[in-house]
Amino acid sequence: MSDKKMSTSRKHHLKSLMLQIAANWIQQEKKDIAAAKQAYMAENCPAPSLSGDQAALMETCRKLHALIDKVDEERYDLEAKVGKADKEIEDLKIKVVDLAGVKKPALKKVRMSADAMLKALLGSKHTVNMDLRANLKQVKKEVKEEPAEAVGDWRKNIEDKADRKKMFETA
Repeated sequence: MSDKKMSTSRKHHLKSLMLQIAANWIQQEKKDIAAAKQAYMAENCPAPSLSGDQAALMETCRKLHALIDKVDEERYDLEAKVGKADKEIEDLKIKVVDLAGVKKPALKKVRMSADAMLKALLGSKHTVNMDLRANLKQVKKEVKEEPAEAVGDWRKNIEDKADRKKMFETA
């Protein structure tokens, strides 16, 4: 086979052929489903004979009621099976997600003011003005007065320290 590409007209022709074949398959499948439905109905729901007296008609009605009850039981059982299967599928999906592990996306650093952050959290209808100093309590500073001795003569203080130093040296 050569390395040349297929021409567009050839591609379109093949595509239309495939679509025609698929359409024929779908039509055939619909016919098969209709035939299977008709065969099932003929087997399970024979046409009732409406001739005869009142007793025969009442017997036919009883048979039909019995058939309806039987079909309802089957439908209920099938619904229960489908519900159980759906729950099982859901549990398996959860297990698959758990086994695969949830990958956390890499977070980006975003510079955002406190106002913008509160606006994002509370929504746009809340206009937030973040004035942190507004809610603070006013405190007056007290000026501590240091004792007058500390301001006194520094030489006297050094002499006291010298006595202490002599006390350690003699020991």
